[in-house]
Amino acid sequence: MGAHRGEGDRDWLQQDGQEQLEQTPKPWNMMIKHRQIHRRGRRSHMAVSYTDPQVSMDLLRAVLQPSFNDDIMAVFKKYQKFFDKAAENVKENVGDDIQTDQLIREACRNTLEHVRSLCVWDPSRLNESSTFVLGSRANKALGMGGTRGRIYIKHSDLFKYAADAKDKQWLAERHHMRATGGKMAYLLIEEDIQDLSRSDDYKDCPDVRMDEMKPFTVPLWMVEKMQRAMEAQRDADL
Repeated sequence: MGAHRGEGDRDWLQQDGQEQLEQTPKPWNMMIKHRQIHRRGRRSHMAVSYTDPQVSMDLLRAVLQPSFNDDIMAVFKKYQKFFDKAAENVKENVGDDIQTDQLIREACRNTLEHVRSLCVWDPSRLNESSTFVLGSRANKALGMGGTRGRIYIKHSDLFKYAADAKDKQWLAERHHMRATGGKMAYLLIEEDIQDLSRSDDYKDCPDVRMDEMKPFTVPLWMVEKMQRAMEAQRDADL
């Protein structure tokens, strides 16, 4: 059983790639916004400085993004024939109602999500500037406040750090949480929750209240414990 492709049948990969490239911000336009401007001997500074590390890295990202897009699209085109054959086999076995293009899109999305998870579970992404939220607050922010711990069940792939006694004491002293005694307290990465809030599951949900999160930073000694925990959890899942 093989795949028979009509002319232009599966050109959506190429179309998506072109759309991404067209939407990529031009780096020279971004640089104009962040440069220092000289007028008649006077220097006026824009609101964002050259020295802002986030701006600098995002400028580099913008310059490299088209090359990344090309490389990613080349990889998908390399393996597209396997997706095509698998989708056609499903259609032959299940019925003509199956939309093969939709199956392939979902498979490609899942592939990208798996690749993304390799970066998400990289301990080096955690540092003293990283912001965290209590699991209970994240649960409430995503509209699941009525069911304790639901976020851990629904999103089992999220990194969560179980605070120990020393961690909980530090958190309680700074009013990030109440003294819990022997109860478990989990910390989640704010960025991960923000990403979830923009996903299809939550972006249009009226119960989502991201202002409930109350993110905070933690000292280096706690970050280092989180890094070790992330590495251990990642290696256990390999």
